Amino acid sequence: MKKTIHLKDMALKGDIKVPGDKSMSHRAVIFGALSTGKTVIHDFLSGEDCLRTIKAFQQMGVDVHQDGQTVTIDSKGAHYFTEPHDTIHFGNSGTTARLLLGVLAGRPFHSVLTGDDSLSKRPMDRVTMPIQQMGARTDGRSNGRQLPMSIRGGTLSPIEYELPVNSAQVKSAVLLAGLFANGITTVIEPIPTRDHTERMIKAFGGKIDRLNHRISINGHQSLQGTELSIPGDISSASFYIAGTLLAEHSDITIAEVGLNPTRTGIIDVLEEMGADIQVETTKYIGDEPVGSIHVQSSNLKGITISGNMIPRVIDEIPLLALLATQAEGETLIKDAKELRFKETDRIKTIVQVLNTLGANVIELEDGMKIKGRAKLQGGTVSSYGDHRIGMMEAIASLITNEAVEIENPNCISISYPNFFEDLQNLSRPL
Repeated sequence: MKKTIHLKDMALKGDIKVPGDKSMSHRAVIFGALSTGKTVIHDFLSGEDCLRTIKAFQQMGVDVHQDGQTVTIDSKGAHYFTEPHDTIHFGNSGTTARLLLGVLAGRPFHSVLTGDDSLSKRPMDRVTMPIQQMGARTDGRSNGRQLPMSIRGGTLSPIEYELPVNSAQVKSAVLLAGLFANGITTVIEPIPTRDHTERMIKAFGGKIDRLNHRISINGHQSLQGTELSIPGDISSASFYIAGTLLAEHSDITIAEVGLNPTRTGIIDVLEEMGADIQVETTKYIGDEPVGSIHVQSSNLKGITISGNMIPRVIDEIPLLALLATQAEGETLIKDAKELRFKETDRIKTIVQVLNTLGANVIELEDGMKIKGRAKLQGGTVSSYGDHRIGMMEAIASLITNEAVEIENPNCISISYPNFFEDLQNLSRPL
């Protein structure tokens, strides 16, 4: 399937509320299933990835019911999970796969796990290594590194584990396994990553401590069901922010969006590039700050994006690369090798797509170098089955001379099922 889109001579104007945060939607279901009692989740993201998390717990006997954007979970807690009769299929969801490995590590039964072609190429040993140290038994393809995979959980011992990669998924998997360990499990995080797991544990009545780079959790805590709302996903909002910055005479406000400081690196980077952007925190949902973002068309300048900033913008780098093609001067993105282990090798994919459209981007081992003020032409590009690449290509059509034809646009439903409809509703003729 292909989708042709051309928004040249369009401005983005108006107000929008983007779908619920993907990271938080996953975690709300996970902690709701681990808790005792009833959990009600409002503004849940009904994308394919998050639905995989629901399905996985249903296969373990948890009563999970979805009605639109509301999810209700009635659970007796993790001790009542049952062994899945069938293989658990994670689809394209790396979050589901890695976080569920942490949960299954503490359950005394056998599970078989698989995913689609893309997920089956992504490394899982970064999670299986620490949970094996805790006592879980796993095996899988490529010497246990990749799906399909089997896991038998059981009694776990606590560990102190320093993250070898800057990954919130690995951190979360170890912390989830730590809930089943006999003692205190500590994760050492050299560079801070998104902390939705830590905040979500507290929302369900759990206790977790952080001292500098050390995050510690006690095993065998009693979690209680709760009612919570999921704020808008700042990663989804970033596509409209980028489009507004690129398209002349654009002016939008995004309401009810999550402003977790581990996720707002995109705002900090854009301000450094010269973006006209205002952020206002209006309330807290649980422990998560929520507010509005107002952005207008802007002239940008090239900068260097590296170091501790990379984990805070890891999902927004495709958009930042697109913006850099229109900035004054050169932009350097480095220390981002983790991009090679996303839904695609995003370094290679970003470079290929932008160069196909007419940009001048040089691939580096851990990032890319982008020359600004490129005249993008348009053409046929593949999403490579990567939702964030597909949405970046659609935003690029705001400034290409010709239409952009996107191959396999359906992957966008992974995180934003109504993306094209919402983008069209914001588009106004100049």
